[in-house]
Amino acid sequence: MVNTPPPEKHLDEQHHQPQSSIASIDFYTPLRLSIDGTPRAAATGPSPTNQPIIPEGPIPLPPSSRSPPPPFPEAHHAITISNNGSFLGSHNHPSPPPLRPPPGGGGGKKGGGGDNGINVIDDCAVEEIHEVCHPPHVSLWDKLRGRLNEIFFPEDPFHVFRKRNQSPATKFVEAVQYVFPIIGWLRTYDFDVFRSDLIAGLTIASLAIPQGISYAKLANLPPIIGLYSSFVPPMIYAVLGSSRHLGIGPVSVASLIIGSELSQSVSPDTQTELYVSLAFTTTLFAGLLQTGLGIFRLGFIIDFLSKATLTGFMAGAAVIVILQQLKGLFGITHFTKQMQIIPVLKSVIHEEKESAKKPKLFWVSALAPLTSVIISTLVVFILRSKLQKVATVSMKKYRKLPEGVNPSSLHKLYFHGPYLSVAIKTGILAGVLSLTEGIAVGRTCASMNNYQIDGNKEMIAIGAMNVCGCLCSCYVVSGGFARSAVNYNAGAKTAFSNVVMALAILITLLFLMPLFYYTPNAVLAAIITSAVIGFIDVKAAYNLWKLDKLDFLISMCSFFGVLFISVPIGLAIAVGISLLKIILNVSRPFTSELGNIPGTRIYRNLSCYNNARRVPAFLILTIESPIYFANSMYLQERIIRWIREEEQRIQETGDAILKCVILDITAVTNIDSSGIEMLYQLKRTMDRSLLHLVLVNPVAIVMERLQNSKFLATFDARGLYLTIGEAVSDVSSSWRN
Repeated sequence: MVNTPPPEKHLDEQHHQPQSSIASIDFYTPLRLSIDGTPRAAATGPSPTNQPIIPEGPIPLPPSSRSPPPPFPEAHHAITISNNGSFLGSHNHPSPPPLRPPPGGGGGKKGGGGDNGINVIDDCAVEEIHEVCHPPHVSLWDKLRGRLNEIFFPEDPFHVFRKRNQSPATKFVEAVQYVFPIIGWLRTYDFDVFRSDLIAGLTIASLAIPQGISYAKLANLPPIIGLYSSFVPPMIYAVLGSSRHLGIGPVSVASLIIGSELSQSVSPDTQTELYVSLAFTTTLFAGLLQTGLGIFRLGFIIDFLSKATLTGFMAGAAVIVILQQLKGLFGITHFTKQMQIIPVLKSVIHEEKESAKKPKLFWVSALAPLTSVIISTLVVFILRSKLQKVATVSMKKYRKLPEGVNPSSLHKLYFHGPYLSVAIKTGILAGVLSLTEGIAVGRTCASMNNYQIDGNKEMIAIGAMNVCGCLCSCYVVSGGFARSAVNYNAGAKTAFSNVVMALAILITLLFLMPLFYYTPNAVLAAIITSAVIGFIDVKAAYNLWKLDKLDFLISMCSFFGVLFISVPIGLAIAVGISLLKIILNVSRPFTSELGNIPGTRIYRNLSCYNNARRVPAFLILTIESPIYFANSMYLQERIIRWIREEEQRIQETGDAILKCVILDITAVTNIDSSGIEMLYQLKRTMDRSLLHLVLVNPVAIVMERLQNSKFLATFDARGLYLTIGEAVSDVSSSWRN
């Protein structure tokens, strides 16, 4: 409650005599101003002594400059409110009930009645009205520093350096460990952990080898680049990454984007060298973007890719990927380079007769990927004289698969020419989506094992992988869903499982590459299909429909946009609708009317709690949003509408006349100058309508700005309270004084 001098009493208040502890007064049928400023007859309700009756005619002068007309008693309406602010009931009398003096003498501020129809019953001890404290002074620098810390360092990464009694050497070790998490788990590494990581690493290697080859073909790159990308990046992540279970390598989404976007400008068949150079350049820009987001602590930007957006996007991308694999599954020779569903289906229908003659090797997709590759490769090798038309990895473009570790690709980076913008655009898109996938998978695995990962550090680690990878013949990599799930289920304990996988890839690169010469493309297509079909998450879409129809709409826009338009445009549409949803939520915040649960001091939404009851003469509203320039006018109009609707309801039901509007601003976490101006205008409007405005429980930042703006000076002693119960109790008791 604001400690300001009480207002001067009107003439009718000066002649008011103290009443007893339980008292009532007459009700009148006055003419008063409605909230829109037009005089109209109010319903039968209490005419407070400090609110004179308003005659018909033009808008009258302020209350302090006019005299009240004589009352016209017609009926009596009693309202009962306990000392603790809970509403106990109301009833009508044909005539005023007799006054009963309280035990021990006259009434006081607590426990008394008044001539306004409000009864305050001494059913408990006198309750103290708590003062709403002003926040302590904080310097501008401290405010700015605190705000920047919350924006850029929400996880407080420097808390380990604030421990007491830490020597400089310990702090140095902690700093190095923060940059290189490998130091942390190496200090406690033992044989049991090594055994678990070894088994997990060999397990994911059996998946990474065929997936690496398959995803490289999905990106229209030589298969060997997929294995290169499964060797160097995992080694880098083991040093910089903080997730224990993230499986590193090429991912389907980034491969799809690179394959679809680059192939629209450069042919991977006739311009292979240029296409590969653009792929490496795309990887560089993706890595720079990811590293920059991590270094500058801008990871919150990717949070704008909501779950609904990703659900629809991943499903649409999965459908496109599966349709693209029809070329390998059915051996279609003339297949479209476009990624939309209609051109793909046209290619399938056009080549229906030809594909029916091709061998059906896609049945092996039901087997494990590596087993499928081994068996199918052996079958094609043994029957190569009879299966000459079966398309394999090394047909046409790749007469010979190279052996050895990753060669340098620094000289292949493309920085000048007409296709640089294509590489930049593709790098940004692939970088954001692969980063989102990697962090989402890492956080999921961490939550299942009760540890946390630093999202910004993960961005730096993934970005460093791609920056270094583009220099050694790798394309965009991240933490994949399938590979990470296998790593987790295989019992990985640390990131060393990625090192084991990388060593297995190294052995493959050095000695086993010629064995993949006869690997059928149909098997690789089946592996890709089985890997991405899980992205079509019907259950997730159904849950979105049940929980939030707008989220479902966002998901469907992303899904159909990817299918029928293009990958970037479909994603842009979904992100745009997501941003529109944020704007709508900010500009049209939720407000509701509260009622009292009888016998308690609890006030809840009337539309949610059937047992909540309106408190006569009060309109209690809650605002569940910060008050900014974007929503201040809407809130003003919505509050006035609440008041108008309440006055209409009173007119229809004959309840007590509205006298006080309480705004519960507990959920108002911030307010700007436009919001404060809105409160000024709202109070002036309510003053003209002889309504008492009360604010309840402002948070520190709101209280500080209300105080600095001098807005609180416009209130009387009963304008600010800590709880709704205290506001109802104190304001209602003041009406009889």
